[in-house]
Amino acid sequence: MPTNNNNQIPNLWDDTRAASLSEAELLLYRSNLLGSDKRVTNYGGGNTSAKIQQSDPLSGETVTVLWVKGSGGDIGSMALDGFATLYLDKLNTLKTLYRGEEYEDEMVGYLPHCTFNLNNRAASIDTPLHAYVPFTHVDHLHPDAVIAVAASQNSRELTEVIFGQDIGWLPWRRPGFQLGLELEQIARENPHLKGVVLEAHGLFTWANDAKSCYETSLAMINRAQQWLDQKLQNQPAFNGQRHESLSATKRQQIASQLMPIIRGKTSHHQRQIGHFNDAPEVLEFVNSQALISLAELGTSCPDHFLRTKIKPLVLEYNPEQDNLAQVIDSLDAQLQAYNQDYAAYYERCKHPNSPAMRDSNPVIYLVPGVGMLSFAKDKATARIAGEFYLNAINVMRGAAGVSDYMGLPEQQAFNIEYWLLEEAKLQRQPKPKSLAGRVAVVTGGAGGIGQATAARLIREGACVLLLDIDAEGLARTESHFRDTFGADNISSFTMDVTQEQEVAAALQHCCLTFGGVDILVSNAGIASSAPLDETTLELWQRNQDILSTGYFLVTRETFKVMKQQNIAGNIIFVSSKNGLVASANASAYCTAKAAEIQLARSVALEGAPLGIRANVVNPDAVLRGSKIWTGKWREERASAYNMSVDELEEHYRQRSLLKLNVLPEDIAEAIYFFASDASAKSTGNILNVDAGHAPSFTR
Repeated sequence: MPTNNNNQIPNLWDDTRAASLSEAELLLYRSNLLGSDKRVTNYGGGNTSAKIQQSDPLSGETVTVLWVKGSGGDIGSMALDGFATLYLDKLNTLKTLYRGEEYEDEMVGYLPHCTFNLNNRAASIDTPLHAYVPFTHVDHLHPDAVIAVAASQNSRELTEVIFGQDIGWLPWRRPGFQLGLELEQIARENPHLKGVVLEAHGLFTWANDAKSCYETSLAMINRAQQWLDQKLQNQPAFNGQRHESLSATKRQQIASQLMPIIRGKTSHHQRQIGHFNDAPEVLEFVNSQALISLAELGTSCPDHFLRTKIKPLVLEYNPEQDNLAQVIDSLDAQLQAYNQDYAAYYERCKHPNSPAMRDSNPVIYLVPGVGMLSFAKDKATARIAGEFYLNAINVMRGAAGVSDYMGLPEQQAFNIEYWLLEEAKLQRQPKPKSLAGRVAVVTGGAGGIGQATAARLIREGACVLLLDIDAEGLARTESHFRDTFGADNISSFTMDVTQEQEVAAALQHCCLTFGGVDILVSNAGIASSAPLDETTLELWQRNQDILSTGYFLVTRETFKVMKQQNIAGNIIFVSSKNGLVASANASAYCTAKAAEIQLARSVALEGAPLGIRANVVNPDAVLRGSKIWTGKWREERASAYNMSVDELEEHYRQRSLLKLNVLPEDIAEAIYFFASDASAKSTGNILNVDAGHAPSFTR
């Protein structure tokens, strides 16, 4: 690996901006800068703190308050409300209550009693690690370069070589009260130290002002990186290359084939969402000679394996032979072996009071020539797990290049993974939403009903792929949803439902992005109006192509994926009351809509043995937000009723039995009903959402 100055973390501190900030705001500024670079610390990992002088709200006296990242926060994205605040004198009093290592977990229960100013942000187990260091500002980070040193067999020796007298070293210890006391001791006994390397864990640095602490952290990380770069220069990573990477197109093709199958086989305990990563660092590792041996050792940093499990599953794919069929055939055996190995690990390491064994399926899958797949309960967790394993790859590259890489001993790993305090944190998580772990595909996604449906499904925890032929409208819609719901739960793909290859490509994109599909909302539509004798073959065929053939193509490709997954599914057609009751001057449209309903019934018959349900929602006169009501169709329907276009909405409201307008959100609610378990015993059904239209009553 050649020496690369780009590996150095840049100093982003802005004195002008910093001059206008309070002490608490300086802590946040420093935290956000450090957390903005994943080479400095992984998402949710590490902690930052400052000891700030504030007025006690009761006494009015000036007291020292520890501001420290609260439980579950992320220093890169947090705001001021992400910090726990605690009286430092009360934290110091806790030392008199400490009964020793065997009882250190009970100290967490005392932290709420130290809360300053009724702050409801829970303090993390790392609080003592910051409280007792005798410096105003403390950073605890997980830089890849430093963990590479910390995870080396001779990490203490390497720490001394790289950092000299600037950085101390402490042997592995689980974060907690005892480690806080040991950090205090080494800092007080060695006042020249600027920080400490924690074996197999990470880096602590400190200073008495925010800028110095930030710059010390960067300097130590960059010193480790520069030393590694020099040592690894011209040295093949991971003992050299064993396989060549496939082309990007081929990698995506293979990943999209594997992901629904893996998802189906591992979603019985908890529905999984997938993520694919073929970054150069990932490909370097999965193609290497040392892949099997290093993967088996597992990860070192506790933050890594809490997200990724102690080790990944390496699939037996050979890119030169392209033995994908064999890999798929052997998946059951490989997964069974992994599950048995994990269960044995649990049995070897469990304590009498350990929580019950959790899902024993892998989180990380490594595929030579292809990349890395990760699966978790939601998209963000799956993506972040992949990012954590990428950090682990960087650590292994460095450690194995300068020493022997050491994964954390399995008992220590187990003690972290099944720590009662971690279990308590898991139990406090909110109950999953009704569509958590589900993936939905919505055609016509840039229109009013499509947008309302996507919003309804995302609010219930689903990931959504929006499909539409309108590239500009689709981009605007996706951007809006990203701003509203976050980037992880939404994706889009420009597609014409009448083009077979485009439909297949869209479903491949869905599998690659989310791991599969559980819900199809077939909603793409047009509308046309013409007397029968003026209906051209072109107009007739256009209706059949989009509303009949298009629905068939999207359903067929989705059905294939659902069948591969073998974990059931829901298909919802957005048809029309015109599929049940004909309208004058709309023969092409009515016939195509009737075909949709019959197709749904056919799908319900074939899907039932697989648990795949198919149902129909029939809207009527959804004018607001609908693209088909913005142009000629609106004019044509107004003309058919001999009225102006401005009168049309009121006409439909008065025509309905309930005298109500039908909105896109009303259709979305019906679609959600069929997509959710609330309708688990319904298939082949039709739900009219038309405010009451007697001729459309189903018989």
